[in-house]
Amino acid sequence: MPSRADRNLDTLRRWAALLDNAFRVPGTQIRFGLDPILGLIPGIGDLATPVLSVLILVHGARVRVPKIVLARMLLNALIDFAVGAIPVAGDLFDFAWKSNEWNMVLLERHARPGARATRGDWIFVSACVTIILLAALIPFFVLVWLLHHVSLI
Repeated sequence: MPSRADRNLDTLRRWAALLDNAFRVPGTQIRFGLDPILGLIPGIGDLATPVLSVLILVHGARVRVPKIVLARMLLNALIDFAVGAIPVAGDLFDFAWKSNEWNMVLLERHARPGARATRGDWIFVSACVTIILLAALIPFFVLVWLLHHVSLI
């Protein structure tokens, strides 16, 4: 029977594939997932997909992925979020940038099964999660600020 960590990893693998590589353009080798499709939903789409990035980072901390690898995974996720939030160009970018799949490869390559996460690991990942959440809120605060300055609020 697979361990809980193995089941969690399988679930993350499936979600990463769904978001990044679920569909193939007929007659080509081009693959894409739900990430660029969800990104087309104004306001909500680009906020929904970072949730998986956070889950992959948290799982990485649980299986003791080295901090430098977690930092690389965070950078992949932040690039996906930041560029993906740009209207039109970001949606096109999301077709090519597969941060969830890449982060799963990094997680599987660098996981140290059986090793327990240290307090420092959790502090680092908590800081990373906080950065992702704050980055996700920036467009909302910019929108409120803009609406306030054009007297719509």
